[in-house]
Amino acid sequence: MNKDQFAMSDNPYEKLQVPEDASFEQIKEARDALLAAHAGDERQRTEIEAAYDAILMDRLRQRQEGKIKVPERIRYAEQLNEVAPAKLNPIAQHPAFQWWQQQLDTPSLRGITITSTVYGLLMAIGLSQANADTLALVLSLGLGFNLVWLQRKEQRLGRAFLITLLALILGTVIAVGIHPLGLPGMPPNVDQLVGIGVFVSFWLTSNFLR
Repeated sequence: MNKDQFAMSDNPYEKLQVPEDASFEQIKEARDALLAAHAGDERQRTEIEAAYDAILMDRLRQRQEGKIKVPERIRYAEQLNEVAPAKLNPIAQHPAFQWWQQQLDTPSLRGITITSTVYGLLMAIGLSQANADTLALVLSLGLGFNLVWLQRKEQRLGRAFLITLLALILGTVIAVGIHPLGLPGMPPNVDQLVGIGVFVSFWLTSNFLR
């Protein structure tokens, strides 16, 4: 359609060169294409916009009169777009679970490096000597380091002492409990296994507990 034909037409659908049953997307695409084609003619662009507005008003009138059935996805678009409330996880909401979350800490790379070096060195010394006196000494050093480390993190000496004591007991109990199993790679000496269990327990508590 040339400019003269466009100007002579009074039918907004003819102005936009779309059938009367065209979809909204087709109407919009036709409007955009004509606006681009008449980019230098402000009068024609005004008429194109007017035709587009007239079609929208006509569609609205037909919809109100029931001549156009509105698809359910459009009629209830707001309802469909509503975000369903997140289902609450009963475990995550339990006070005990929340309490444990508050006790956990995210260690820094520097902290993990320092504690891994200290406990690894002490454990290596204790295992290499393979005697009770040396093992008791390195365990004492590990206990002291764990106590100081936790106290520096939270500035709570009593809590640091309690956690360190529990880590010592837990590591010992686990080591003694699994020793009779004779798992592959397990040291035959129960004292050495206790040393490993305690140092692992120290490492976990110093890094992941606050």
